[in-house]
This record gives sequence, C-alpha cells and structure tokens, in this order.
Amino acid sequence: MSTTLTLKQINKLAIPALIAGVSEPLLSLTDAAIIGNMSNNATTSIAAVGIVTTFLSMLIWVLGQTRSAISSIISQYVGADNLEAVKNLPGQAIFLITALSVVIILVTFPFAESIFKLYNASGDILNYSVDYYKIRVFGFPFTLFTIAIFGTFRGLQNTYYPMLIAIVGTFVNIIFDIILVYGITDVIDAMHIKGAAYASVIAQLVMALLSAYYMIKKTEIKIIIKLPFNPEIKRFALMILNLFVRTLALNFALYLATSFATKYGEHYIAAYTIAINLWFLGAFIIDGYASAGNILSGKLLGAKDYKNLVNLSNKLITYGSIVGLIIASIGALFYYPIGRIFTNDTAVLNAFYDIFWIVLAMQPLCALAFIFDGVFKGLGKMKYLRNLLLISTLFVFFPVIKYTDALDYKLHGIFIAFLLWIVARGIPLIIKFRKTFKPLAQNT
Repeated sequence: MSTTLTLKQINKLAIPALIAGVSEPLLSLTDAAIIGNMSNNATTSIAAVGIVTTFLSMLIWVLGQTRSAISSIISQYVGADNLEAVKNLPGQAIFLITALSVVIILVTFPFAESIFKLYNASGDILNYSVDYYKIRVFGFPFTLFTIAIFGTFRGLQNTYYPMLIAIVGTFVNIIFDIILVYGITDVIDAMHIKGAAYASVIAQLVMALLSAYYMIKKTEIKIIIKLPFNPEIKRFALMILNLFVRTLALNFALYLATSFATKYGEHYIAAYTIAINLWFLGAFIIDGYASAGNILSGKLLGAKDYKNLVNLSNKLITYGSIVGLIIASIGALFYYPIGRIFTNDTAVLNAFYDIFWIVLAMQPLCALAFIFDGVFKGLGKMKYLRNLLLISTLFVFFPVIKYTDALDYKLHGIFIAFLLWIVARGIPLIIKFRKTFKPLAQNT
C-alpha cells in the first residue's frame, strides 16, 4: 500500500532543485548587473549580453534536454526497483551530448558576427556581442556535462549535490566577475565585457569538475562511456529528438522577442535584457517544484502508483502557485530598487519599469505551466510536450507579437505575447493529465 506524499518529501527535492536551477540565470544576471554598472559603455554592453544570453540559452535548452530525458528514464527504473539495468546509460548520454557541444562550437564560432546580425545587432552592440560570445561559448561543453550529471542525480531522487555544485559555481562567477570586469589596481587590468565572459567560463568549468567528483564519489554510476549501448538509448534519443524540436519552437519565440526588442533601439534591448533575465530567474525558481514533479512522477509511474501521482499533481499546483505569488509579491515590493541594481540609465529604467509588472503578473501562471512541463517530462510524454509548444508558439505567440508590433506596443507587446503563450502552454497540460490519470487512480 502506497504512502501519501507529504510537503516535506516534495520540498526535500524541490528546494535543493530550486537553488540549483537558478545557477544558469544567475550567471547571466550577475554579468548584466556588474556590466550595467561599468563607467563606460554600460548600456551597449548590457544590450550585447542580452543578445548573446538569448542565443546561448537556445543552445543550452536545446541540448540540455538531456537532463529531463535521463531523469525520466532513471527515475522510472528506480520506481520499478531495477536501476541496475540502466547504470551505463548516463555515461553514454554524457559522452554523446558533450561531443555534440564541441561540434556546435566549431560550427558557430567562425560565424558569430553573422549569427548576431540575425538578432538585428549592429555597430558597437554587434562588436561586443561577438567578443562576449567567442569567450563564453567555450563554457558550453562544461555546462552540458554538468546538466547531464544533474539529470542523473535527479533520476536517483537526489537534488542535494546539484544544489551544492550550483552554489559554488554561482559564488565563483560573482567573485571572478568583479575581479575581471573591474580589475584590481596594479594587479589585473579591467577587462570589461570580456572579463564577464571569462568569469562565466571559469564558473562553468568549476561546476563540471565538481559534478564529476560527486558522481564518482557518491554514486555507483560510471561517467565514462561503456559499450555496448544500453537498450534504453533508443528511447533516450527519441525523447531528445522530441525535446529538441520543442526547444527549437521555444527559442523561436525568444529569438523573435529579442530581435524585435533590438529593433526598437538600444534602451529597449537593454530594458528587455533585464526583464527577460528576471523572468528566467523566476522560471528557474519555480522549476524547483517542476523538478520535484519530474523526479517523483517518473518514480510513481514506474511503480504504477497512480493515486499518489494524482495527489502529487494537486500538491504541486498549490505549492507552485504559492511560490509564484511570493515571487510576484517580492518583485512588487522592490519594484524600483530591482531596476537600479542593473543600471542607472534613466531611459533604460523607464522602459523596464513600464513592463516589469507584466513579468510579475505572469509568475503564478508560469508556475502552473512549468510544473506540469516537469511532470510530463518525468512521465516521458515528450511527444505531447513537443506538439503543444509548436502549436502555442506558431498559433499564439507568433501572431500576437506580430500584431502588437504593428500596433507599436514595443516591449508591452513582447511581454503580452509571452503571457498568452504561457497560458496556451499550461492549461492543456493540466486537462490532459487529469483526463489520463484520474481514471487510473480511481481504479487502483
């Protein structure tokens, strides 16, 4: 007989995952805050960081779906009490995804200028974007390596070690950001935007080394590839393919938003950079409960414990909504001080304050969408997630952002499109889950 899940059990996974999840957006937010307070070319530099961060996020999200795929498969085998059957899968997945990241570097590095021209970057913004990217991209393999190991730990129902790794990486990034961006008199010359890029790469390297250490020391799973390929590698590859297509749709939306913001002018793209990175931060905080949903839903599905699966979804809706409301309330309370953390440029701040309320209003809705995203990933329902995001991007986000651009709504239009996009992603997931698993729960 199954035991009812408690808030303590969920939080034991959710809170460490929450802390670990904010590491990537904190890297970009730290860069934006420190660069935004430079004495020279701060607005241009922060605009460049925003453009590059959008492109890097696309790459990381496309290939970083390894985490969800590994977590889903491992957690289902844990639930079925048959972990031995997939012990060699993580090492094979880590090898494949890290090798692919090297290919991405070789393909994108020579064409960095052409890539960022597609985002409407020009002049100094384009030059700074290229400088920043050509350094930061070398942290890409380390990030994907770390993400894959985080996925393995999640599948093992452990979010504690990823949390420790993320905390160390964040502090390393902040320390090196301050040292390399501003310099130390008579010791290290100020490197400005390039210093921020180097700081991020150093932090990503440290996180990768710590990930390898904890995987070797704290688990029985090997991170070195061992042949022959595990039979589950086919399901893993299919999950990755579906998530790949899904993430392309997601990043098509981010590309449109960034390119429109860049078109509106330097102050608008700088304000957009601050707002979208704060949105990412809120999303990754909420992702703590999405991660708990991912981890536990896979395990409960493997154990065929449908009653607790439905119970889990109900609790996650409640807890996630509360977290979303807390994030929105904190943002509202510190509405104006938050903007001044990143810049003192009045034009940028005015543009940011004009639309920050939309970002805050979205948080409870984001909670529902992201949590059920996590649950469906844990269940291995990647095809449904793919189709839903394609539909919501092509038939909601795209027409809305084009229409609001024609009305000259500028950043308001961009974030209205994001708001409707989130609604279109979240509601169908809740309906689909309840239609599928409530009858199963009632029959067991």
